[in-house]
Amino acid sequence: MAITTTITTLTLQQAPRSGNSSHKVGRASQKRTRRPLIVTSSSTVPISVASSGAGAVMQAGAAAAAIATEAEVRPGIFEGYWQWEGHRIRYQRSGSSGPAVLCVHGFGASADHWRKNLPVVGQSCRCYAIDLLGYGYSDKPDPRQQPINTIYNFSTWSRQLRDFTAGVIGEPATLVCNSVGGLAGLQAALDDASLVRGVQVMNISLRMLHSSKQAEWQRPLVRVLQNTLRETQLGAWFFSQIANQKGVRNVLRQCYGDPAAVTDELVDMILKPGLQPGAVAVFLDFISYSSGPLPEEQLKAVGVPVSVIWGEEDPWEKIEWGREFAKYPSVQEFVSLPGVGHCPQDEAPHLVNPLIQDFVKRVNA
Repeated sequence: MAITTTITTLTLQQAPRSGNSSHKVGRASQKRTRRPLIVTSSSTVPISVASSGAGAVMQAGAAAAAIATEAEVRPGIFEGYWQWEGHRIRYQRSGSSGPAVLCVHGFGASADHWRKNLPVVGQSCRCYAIDLLGYGYSDKPDPRQQPINTIYNFSTWSRQLRDFTAGVIGEPATLVCNSVGGLAGLQAALDDASLVRGVQVMNISLRMLHSSKQAEWQRPLVRVLQNTLRETQLGAWFFSQIANQKGVRNVLRQCYGDPAAVTDELVDMILKPGLQPGAVAVFLDFISYSSGPLPEEQLKAVGVPVSVIWGEEDPWEKIEWGREFAKYPSVQEFVSLPGVGHCPQDEAPHLVNPLIQDFVKRVNA
């Protein structure tokens, strides 16, 4: 979820298999259904820099060790912890056969944000969801012990996703991502396409706080604000205004198209990991991250198929900006979801799950 923005009967018409496509599926609320619109267009730091190469041997021993620690937390949903570069990483999985899928959450969220997707996608796939380093119930190494933005960045998360795919999943996977998780997924595909069948991004973060998207006069002001929040008690106070039941509920109601989708369960799911030791420092470090890749750059360069899904009611990542992504050769489809906000997989799983299954089927054909 792009919390950083607080600072400054569904009918799906199949798109053509060749070239890009842009289409719209029915509104999340079943009370109003629009006709689909098809537009066809042509804890030990430092973290190592080792990555999974194309010829890397899948680490069966690591996978077996991870599976040995799994527990069934909901019917058909298993949860485990994986040791990665000295850190404990939480993941969940569903399904025992079929192509591999790895779901990647956004800023401030966790694997639990895919709780409405894993049981359905797991019926035909081996579906995993992971907590990125610093989020959910994965370890949160202190970023203040290293140079700024050297731990919590898309390079680190790309390596985490690639190593998990190689070491735990054991075969190339389709990455299904929300918000900033989309940049992590695209970066993983750029860093080692042999491990990624395709990437599906949902309301990918446009990174409007990136230095290249700030006016020249804004950059020093934004940097002063970021440094102040990161290095003084003002940052902890700011975090405390968000990291409570009321604050989380208000943020979710802002970014979800349907306020009724903001349940007590969802609020607790977002809030509880954010109250863990180390979460404040992670939050403040990431909101000061104004460098690194941009999604438009990644989409131009990535060599695997990409599906773009966009909730039309997202107040943070505007759909008119997102529609520009449909022009890139890597983007096979652009699907807009009327009435849906920033987190389509949670707000409208009845719309999103078929889109995931269809994309996975295509890239594994």
